Amino acid sequence: MLTPHVLPVTEAADERLADYVSLTDVALRSRHEPGAGLYIAESSTVLGRALEAGHRPRSVLLAPRWLPDVLGMLAAAPAVGDMPVYVAEEPVLEAITGFHVHRGALAAMQRPALPALADVLTGARRVAVLEDIVDHTNVGAAFRSAAALGVDAVLVTPRCADPLYRRSVRVSMGTVFQVPWTRIDPWPAGVDDLRAAGFVVAALALSDESISLDDLVADPPERLALVLGAEGDGLKPRTVASADLVVRIPMAGGVDSLNVAAAAAVAFWATRV
Repeated sequence: MLTPHVLPVTEAADERLADYVSLTDVALRSRHEPGAGLYIAESSTVLGRALEAGHRPRSVLLAPRWLPDVLGMLAAAPAVGDMPVYVAEEPVLEAITGFHVHRGALAAMQRPALPALADVLTGARRVAVLEDIVDHTNVGAAFRSAAALGVDAVLVTPRCADPLYRRSVRVSMGTVFQVPWTRIDPWPAGVDDLRAAGFVVAALALSDESISLDDLVADPPERLALVLGAEGDGLKPRTVASADLVVRIPMAGGVDSLNVAAAAAVAFWATRV
């Protein structure tokens, strides 16, 4: 195993740090990171989980106080090779990234190739489909609930936010590396692919034809795909029409719906195997 090179950084304009510049600019990062084949892991906890999943860092950027812990983590990871570890004081880190880096470390990680849909579905009994969810926090929270509540795989539609965007990864606490996932494209035509694989497709939506989540749980299908829609508008009418079932979460107090991340947690818990 090759030893990472520890390199001091004193200037925010250091051209070696292009991967870490302006991390708060969502539009910029959403275009840059997938195209450059990378994603950013934020915090030593997330970095550790990425390394455990076999993901390979191409560099690390951190404050001096985190260096011993991170070097130990990197030394124990088989995926680490000859790579730079940049060390900078916290004001320099903030000038580079655009925010106060207080969670230990940042790592520019090599983005793994997405698996084929058929490979993700093999052996799965419960999957979640995230349709056009654009808030990275909600995507990360849904992944964390999926990992905690035993969902076998997550599928994201073409317009859904990137699960490997920094905020999604952080909110998920690194569970985006734990739960198998891929993009399902085209959508909603992909409903037919799920059905062909033996899944009953259940759309979570408000509809006069919907059944209660309690009714679904009382007679659960062998293989179930739960489809959750975007913030505000919910699922597309075409998606609802394509589904085998439309399911609603029983509500009280005059509330008609939950935030999509909360709804995902409720549905995953209720349908756990």
